Amino acid sequence: MIRINDILERAQSYLPPSELEMIEKAYIFSASVHQGQVRLSGEPYLSHPMEVCGILAQMKLDAATLVTGLLHDTVEDTLATLEQIEDAFGKEVAFLVEGLTKISKISLGSQEERQAENFRKMIMAMSTDIRILLVRLADRIHNMRTLEFQTPDRQVFISKETLELYAPLANRLGINWMKMEMEDLSFRYLDPETYNELARRVVKKKEKREKYTAEVNGIIRGELDRFGIPGEVEGRSKHFYSIHKKMKEQQIDFDEVYDLTAFRIILDSDKEKDCYEALSVVHALWKPVPGRFKDYIAMPKANHYQSLHTTLIGPYGERVEVQIRTRAMHEWAEEGIAAHWRYKEGRAISSGDQEQIKKLRDLLDVQQEIVNPREFMSNLKVALFPEEVYVFTPNGDVRSFPKGATPIDFAYSIHTDIGHQCIGAKVNRSIVPLKYQLKNGDTVEIITQAGHHPSKDWLKYVVTSRAISKIRNWVKTEERKRSVSLGRDLLEKEFKKHQLKFGQIAKSPAMAEVFAEYHIASLDDLMAVVGYGRVSPKQVVHHFLPDEEPPKEAAAAKDRKKGAKTEPVGVSLTGIDDIMVRFGRCCDPIPGDEITGYISRGRGITVHTADCAHVREMDSDRLVDVQWDIREKREYPVNMRILGNDKKGLLADISAAIFSLDVNITHAEINIAQDGQAVCDFVISVNDLSQFKKVIAAVKKVQGVVSVERLLRP
Repeated sequence: MIRINDILERAQSYLPPSELEMIEKAYIFSASVHQGQVRLSGEPYLSHPMEVCGILAQMKLDAATLVTGLLHDTVEDTLATLEQIEDAFGKEVAFLVEGLTKISKISLGSQEERQAENFRKMIMAMSTDIRILLVRLADRIHNMRTLEFQTPDRQVFISKETLELYAPLANRLGINWMKMEMEDLSFRYLDPETYNELARRVVKKKEKREKYTAEVNGIIRGELDRFGIPGEVEGRSKHFYSIHKKMKEQQIDFDEVYDLTAFRIILDSDKEKDCYEALSVVHALWKPVPGRFKDYIAMPKANHYQSLHTTLIGPYGERVEVQIRTRAMHEWAEEGIAAHWRYKEGRAISSGDQEQIKKLRDLLDVQQEIVNPREFMSNLKVALFPEEVYVFTPNGDVRSFPKGATPIDFAYSIHTDIGHQCIGAKVNRSIVPLKYQLKNGDTVEIITQAGHHPSKDWLKYVVTSRAISKIRNWVKTEERKRSVSLGRDLLEKEFKKHQLKFGQIAKSPAMAEVFAEYHIASLDDLMAVVGYGRVSPKQVVHHFLPDEEPPKEAAAAKDRKKGAKTEPVGVSLTGIDDIMVRFGRCCDPIPGDEITGYISRGRGITVHTADCAHVREMDSDRLVDVQWDIREKREYPVNMRILGNDKKGLLADISAAIFSLDVNITHAEINIAQDGQAVCDFVISVNDLSQFKKVIAAVKKVQGVVSVERLLRP
């Protein structure tokens, strides 16, 4: 466990004695309120805020941030109050601690709702002070370092959240070391077998790789000296998750990953032109690989990262990746916004840094209007998508978009009305379809028509959170209008059947009881939920027919009379009874998956996995919470794809591995790709997610198998 003296020693190199005293005072306060508390590891709870503060001190952040690191869990986990913290440490620290206090004391329906509200709260607080996010990232890093003491389920949940949200947030802030460590730690718990195998193979090549790195390093260093370019050259192995991603994306084996080491030239000069001079030196030294040069100096990434990237055919025909940057660029590349929020002796943060903070706020502000927790989290993940393309407006301005963005995303980035009225686009002066995916260097021009409206189909090919949010809002507004109209018609007909006047009853005080039961606020809301199919007209009429049998009981009696049988589907629905349930064929959910339900008029509820791509396109008002409720064992179909080296007996070995777990194969299709790899698509029947994971583990052990993944239907 880190000691307070270690923290003070780190901090005294850049903080005055008066502020060191405040840190020591915060340590004493934290130790007293956390006294008696222990972590799952058995260590005193104080070890956690101490480690968080140590990370922040290593990043050389200001005293208020370090104090907040020591106090960040006090209000949530102890009897300490914000008033006490404000009295002892001031309003600034109290505000930071409040921004970091999770929404744990509010009763919310699901873990997903709590997760969404915690992120929403953090982002809103971050809009005022970015340091809240820096402390939260340091908190998450230490929690990931000690994740071994959590249960397997918690390990998976926390790792998934870290990989999908915290690592991209660190990337957006430009804190590269933090992003890489989070990715590797998450990878270790999400896919331990692949992680351990990769680690073993990297270590096996370590000695040979170090020898090669030293040789290349020496050649580059000598060439820079010859041309009088001062600076340093370093070679660093790529982190495990980036190697794994490359293998998966390019469908290659570990032995085919040549550029395991990235070389950096960090120049002493602060002039951009010197980077291009160094580039010409390495290009003269070795032949560059076509299409593998990226200029992030002329066109920085969205997180302000600047560097030149090039790949060359180096010694012995191996590919060598070289990054070239100034020392200031390197500081930003490693520490990001944290490097510019260090103690500045009272000076205000620079305008350039303010601009970076504003970019992140703008990116996340659009999320605030989203009420549905699932939609909020889905859009937030899209907003943090790390890969970008850079395109030009007709005036020559540069705009960056996530990879896969279309002209519609471009249109909404200009103005909501331009997006709504978009009917076409020109890219490089040629008409393109609206689903065209923008490429680096494209010049985009939007064609509009007054009175035109967006289509729900646009949601299939937009990727920016702004475009998704604006299209969804428009579609929801229109669907609500239609549902209100349909709901009114259905209610009027049902009331008329029972010789009741809907118009008169709608104005009566008794209608307030109906509103209360369905948690709605107005007559329009009632007509909308009836139109959506969430509530049947019979259920509403029942409130005004006290002598009649409730619809649910009547239906049950009718079923009993007919001897009707309902097959147990293994899913329970929150607040909904007697409704048909089926599983989405697009994602084939199995017990253990996170799931959500979608109400279809006349077709009951369709169950999808929570991360199913089709859910994003659905009306969030029709999404309902569903849970697995397994009472009888049954089999569920799962699609899986196995890539392997084409060899005799591969199919037989894979089939034997699957059958050994008493799992049935219902369909198999084998194809040979152009590169000679065997592509094996299977449909198997499993009882739940844990059994499917055992199948994956068994198949991965088959000699010749390169990768195994769950396959979603198009």
